[in-house]
Amino acid sequence: MYRIVIQPIAINLLREISDRRIRQKISDRIDKLKESSEMQGKPLLGELDGYYSVRAVGQRYRIIYAIEQAQVTVMIVALGIRKDGSKQDVYALTKKLLRLGLLDESDEDRDDE
Repeated sequence: MYRIVIQPIAINLLREISDRRIRQKISDRIDKLKESSEMQGKPLLGELDGYYSVRAVGQRYRIIYAIEQAQVTVMIVALGIRKDGSKQDVYALTKKLLRLGLLDESDEDRDDE
């Protein structure tokens, strides 16, 4: 069983989603990552090598996470809508956060929404 940690940026992204039902579905999907998280997501390539992506809320949203085996932790680093070609695409956002050094390995505990 993995411990779930959500980085502050990901918490803010979750809070920015105005629809409470969507936020709840994303939170529920995150909770499912406690077990076999490496089997649930798709390993990412390129700049996001080492991260995984899992679909949520009818395939529209993505949750980007890293697995820290030694600490038995799943680190949620970003989440949002998949909008191919848009600056608001969750993958583009995650790459930007990574380049800016904003995806730190802080041990911020998860806020339950």
